[in-house]
Amino acid sequence: MEEIYNEVFEKVDYKEQPFIKGEYENCTFRNCDFQKAELSNTIFIDCTFIGCNLSLVKLVGTTFRDVQFKDCKMLGMRFDTCSKQGLTFSVDNCTLNHSSFFGTALKKLSFKNSQLQEVDFTESDLSNSVFDNCDFASAAFEHSNLEKVDFRRSYNYAINPENNRIKKAKFSLSAVAGLLAKYDIDIDNKS
Repeated sequence: MEEIYNEVFEKVDYKEQPFIKGEYENCTFRNCDFQKAELSNTIFIDCTFIGCNLSLVKLVGTTFRDVQFKDCKMLGMRFDTCSKQGLTFSVDNCTLNHSSFFGTALKKLSFKNSQLQEVDFTESDLSNSVFDNCDFASAAFEHSNLEKVDFRRSYNYAINPENNRIKKAKFSLSAVAGLLAKYDIDIDNKS
């Protein structure tokens, strides 16, 4: 397995040339196209992905440790197949629609200004994470640990308090209807 340190990869199209598996540490990937690339069993430590297309990449056994994703397209990513050892990353201004975090431990993560539509968070541990200005339209939360999660600036979520752990989670009053969606009731914000 190759070890690559402190490299910058810019505008690389991994559909044209194969991605070299290895351990990448403190590397930056800028405007690279990874769509459908094979990233399985690759290790990324302290790496940054900026403006990349990571849609439908294969992540079996992949490690993301202290990784940053900024302005990336990340459709259909299967984080549930990643290595369970230290999955830590932050997401800023990314589109993660149709991705899966099923059964993953994502404690203390930060998601900002991102689309998380139709994302599967079933049985995941998101405790102490922050979702700042994120769109959760049709996202699935079932038997998830959402304790101390900050949802105050996010929207379009439907979270059943009976099927999820939400102790000390933070919600805005304007979006609290997302906690009552299962009851199919109309909430009028007029006094």
